[in-house]
Amino acid sequence: MDTDAKDKVEVAALTEQPAMDVEAATEPAPGPAAAKGSLAQRLKHKFTTYDGLFGTYDYAFLCMPRLPFTKPRAIRKDVPTFYYLNDDIPITIAIVLGFQHALAMLAGVVTVPLILTAQSGVSGLNFDSTQRQHQISVALIVSGLLSAVQITRFKLFGKYYLGTGLLSVVGTSFATLSTAQAVIKQMYANGTCSTSTAADGTTTYLPCPDAYGAILGTAALCSVIEIALSFTPPRILQRVFSPVVTGIAILLIGADLITSGFEAWAGGSGPCIDRPSSGYYSDCPNTGAPIHYPWGDAHWIGLGFLVFASIYAVEIFGSPFMRNIQVVLGLLVGCIVSGALGYWDRSSIDAAPVVDFLWTQTYKLSVYGPAVIPFCFVYLVLAMEAIGDVTATCDVAYLPVEGEEYESRIQGGVLADGMNGLLSALMTGTPMSVFAQNNGVIALTRCANTAAGYACCAWLLIFGIFAKFAAVFIAIPDAVLGGMTTFLFASVATSGIRVLSFLKWTRRDRIIVAGALTIGLGNYLVPTWFSYIITYAGDNLALTGFLDAIEIIVSSGFVSGSFIAIILNLILPYDADIYGKETDEEVADLKRQ
Repeated sequence: MDTDAKDKVEVAALTEQPAMDVEAATEPAPGPAAAKGSLAQRLKHKFTTYDGLFGTYDYAFLCMPRLPFTKPRAIRKDVPTFYYLNDDIPITIAIVLGFQHALAMLAGVVTVPLILTAQSGVSGLNFDSTQRQHQISVALIVSGLLSAVQITRFKLFGKYYLGTGLLSVVGTSFATLSTAQAVIKQMYANGTCSTSTAADGTTTYLPCPDAYGAILGTAALCSVIEIALSFTPPRILQRVFSPVVTGIAILLIGADLITSGFEAWAGGSGPCIDRPSSGYYSDCPNTGAPIHYPWGDAHWIGLGFLVFASIYAVEIFGSPFMRNIQVVLGLLVGCIVSGALGYWDRSSIDAAPVVDFLWTQTYKLSVYGPAVIPFCFVYLVLAMEAIGDVTATCDVAYLPVEGEEYESRIQGGVLADGMNGLLSALMTGTPMSVFAQNNGVIALTRCANTAAGYACCAWLLIFGIFAKFAAVFIAIPDAVLGGMTTFLFASVATSGIRVLSFLKWTRRDRIIVAGALTIGLGNYLVPTWFSYIITYAGDNLALTGFLDAIEIIVSSGFVSGSFIAIILNLILPYDADIYGKETDEEVADLKRQ
């Protein structure tokens, strides 16, 4: 691979977690070829022989912790066989590595429904524990089903496909959160969602399933944007959504979400965040909890920091298996300590059914007009992520990142991403996107075979169907979840910085980044800066809806920042006379990005 192609791959690798070890860079030894013979012979070999069941994979490599003062195995060139896309993979390896992928996804999949359905006042749906458990189960089930769609490569017509045919798994998208929260806030403000006020003046935000139905309906409608984009030549998509645009969008998404994580870390994002001197919410999560303290109390900060520190302890000393699930293990440590100290409320676990599935709870779908344009931008961002993540998956799987086959996988991946957004909404789940952190799992476990991907889908279905598993997340103290989610969201922002780091940082690049961050970051730092511009209070519903849409766009830093980045990237010229230092060759290279 030439240097330019290598740079493009690096820029496209939009990881949601810190970069993994260097095992991926080791030239892989060829894996076993697919077994020959009839179907019956192949099945007999697969299920009745040691080679078919276990193979020759080095399981010690996966499970051996990193010992101090020893060389990493990659440096010693002591690494296991690499299983390519179409190699014959033993059953046990597929099951174990599929479990590894499912655990690596787990924290990211459950985070969006946890935050969106939380009893967090104006920024959440304020669902009860049963509804929240169901939405977590839905997220896990839908991730399993739609990952199978992305992994499977369906031939449509002509040169078009649905899916990548790679080990590309999907989960709930963080890009949805800020827009959905802006919609919920607006629907509480205009009376669509109800509130109640106690005698002491405390305002309680009541559950708002209609807002969730509006989010689902609008997301389903806007998914046609990404579906349509999938039929656009990938080179045009990469020109419009260049690394400078993609990096800004990912950075702003992470920067926005860190606020939610930090609020939870300090005790929660509900009414207790205002630290009222008396009443039910004078402590977090409320005065009826088994153990409760004021928001920002040292007990909450300590619990969150325990999770945060545990993640880094695993990164330093853990085996490849453990490092791939470092976030889950950090959460587990926080759960064990908080449970032992009596912070947990078991009522949500006891009340949850044994099994759950899709559509056991449904919502009235509707289209919320002011949210249409913002959700269109969400799907533009999802298309950017899909292009980068599929490129990164091709790279770690030692597949071409140029040419017709690569462009076909990009087209199929973006189409499946858009279709998954539609299907997810119809399954009562928020939009899905390709998960980048699983590329790190491929690199560390040295397996790019889709059999491990299908096993991952099966594990996700099991996690979601057994509802008690989902109910556990409802019982975890907010501070424990906050320590985990803050790390996840900071990793998203770091991924955006990483993408931007591969820019040539010409004057043109700097102007685009500065223009986008002016509004994007400024919005997060001073959230009320646009609150007093729109003062219309008339009865023209069309005008009111249009102004509400503007308010949602401007109040979402990543939407407004991404919009500015796209416009500037399209209109600013590539002119060496204007920008000074670029040679004609550098200008031509910039145009190809």
